[in-house]
Amino acid sequence: MLNQKIINVSIAPQATMLEAIKRMDVLDRKSLIVIENNAFLSILSIGDIQRAIIKNQSLDTPIRSILRPKIKVAYHHESRDIIRQRMMEFRTECMPVLDERNELTDVLFWEDEFQTQIKQSDALKNIPVVIMAGGFGSRLKPLTNIIPKPLVPIGEKPIVQLIAEDFHELGVSDFYFSVNYKAEMIQYYFDHLENRPYNIHYFKEEKPLGTAGSLFLIKDKIQSTFFVSNCDIIIKQDYTDIYRYHVDQKNDITLVGSLKHHKIPYGILETGEGGQLLSMKEKPEFTYIINSGMYVLEKHVLNAIPDNTFIHITELIEKIKQKGGRVGVFPVSEKSWFDIGEWAEYQETLKHFENNA
Repeated sequence: MLNQKIINVSIAPQATMLEAIKRMDVLDRKSLIVIENNAFLSILSIGDIQRAIIKNQSLDTPIRSILRPKIKVAYHHESRDIIRQRMMEFRTECMPVLDERNELTDVLFWEDEFQTQIKQSDALKNIPVVIMAGGFGSRLKPLTNIIPKPLVPIGEKPIVQLIAEDFHELGVSDFYFSVNYKAEMIQYYFDHLENRPYNIHYFKEEKPLGTAGSLFLIKDKIQSTFFVSNCDIIIKQDYTDIYRYHVDQKNDITLVGSLKHHKIPYGILETGEGGQLLSMKEKPEFTYIINSGMYVLEKHVLNAIPDNTFIHITELIEKIKQKGGRVGVFPVSEKSWFDIGEWAEYQETLKHFENNA
């Protein structure tokens, strides 16, 4: 008999990918237990869904068709220490425990077994990160009349510090901050941050250069693949997965795209000639992928940026595409992306982090 905690994080194999993503977001989990006829079938991870989306599979696809043939499991005769070690080795959020008939007897959850978060790898230890921290934060006024947007607090820390700490957990030690508005306040804050375990290099726009134009200032300093992030977003995703996708696909640029669900609260009418009704859709829901504001770039992309010229990163992306370059999109779920660029989103972000503190 399945216990309630297992039932709460389970899903049926006939559920769609979209239903699974939404359930993960509601539960704030990256994996679900797949149960069929009250029996264990498999584990579904956010990575399984992301790989399917990258392969252009429809979000209406039943999850049964994207389940991995082999997953990491434990057996009831194994000691708890051995199972815990396996969870640590593979950074497993939940570990199914099976008996000799491959029937589910228990599930160990990371939060019950360990006091710390899932340990990340150090795969990004030689990868620099550029944070675009020079904007005026006009949509957050009057708050940004006093402090710059990168220092807007989420709990007890400014958002740009949270971004840096998320990357540092993966081994990143070198950050480049593009600064302009209230740059002195940003530098003062980090210069006086005790025991800061990473390096920050500042480069300042003397005039607004857009979301990509300022990168020409560090052309000679970046020597490898690198991340670029806006200073007003948080993405709860293992950045190692994004980096590996970028490398595996041999992309010149990778955009991180967030799924966005939008339900129209009205019936939609399609009409033809003479105003004749062709079809009706009652309160349809649309899902699309939006640009989250995080990117992975190859070093040579910097050569496409003109010196001291205003250019947005979207223009840079179009230039690379026109030259035959590869531009990929790595998808994350809607609730894995937090944007504080406007007051409504900022309030939602504060609420989420307070509830999950």
